[in-house]
Amino acid sequence: MIQIEIPGREQPLQLDVLVLDYNGTIACDGHLIEGVAERIRKLCAKLPVYILTADTYGTVKRQCEGLGAEILTFPRAAAGECKEEIVRKLSAEGKVCVVGNGFNDVQMFDLAELAIAVLDTEGMYAGLLSHADVLVRAAPDALDLLLKPNRLRATLRN
Repeated sequence: MIQIEIPGREQPLQLDVLVLDYNGTIACDGHLIEGVAERIRKLCAKLPVYILTADTYGTVKRQCEGLGAEILTFPRAAAGECKEEIVRKLSAEGKVCVVGNGFNDVQMFDLAELAIAVLDTEGMYAGLLSHADVLVRAAPDALDLLLKPNRLRATLRN
């Protein structure tokens, strides 16, 4: 669990589960972005981490081997609904933080306690921004918000 005191909020922000979109968010062209693996390993020591993907490039298992995260795949069709269903089920474990970049992330963003949008090499669906709590420029930045909570505290303070 990650718990962050946010100035101006009555309750601390509590995160029990982390859900990461794979392609376009933590990976580019099917390969993990530099610096992401080490951050995911550190986060796995704090809370369960799930990586969601249709595995377009067929690389996710090899790329994520040894991270400690659980990989959940789904069919390429109806990806948004699949991600929503997964996050809805994971919400039974506690408050969920999601990180993504695409149109098919909108529904899971709406279910999350904290939704972080990533604008990196593969771009970001512009409509996702209105569903996000925070926008970052790269996956390592998103993961660092969770590893270095003072950054998130400053961003979300009232």
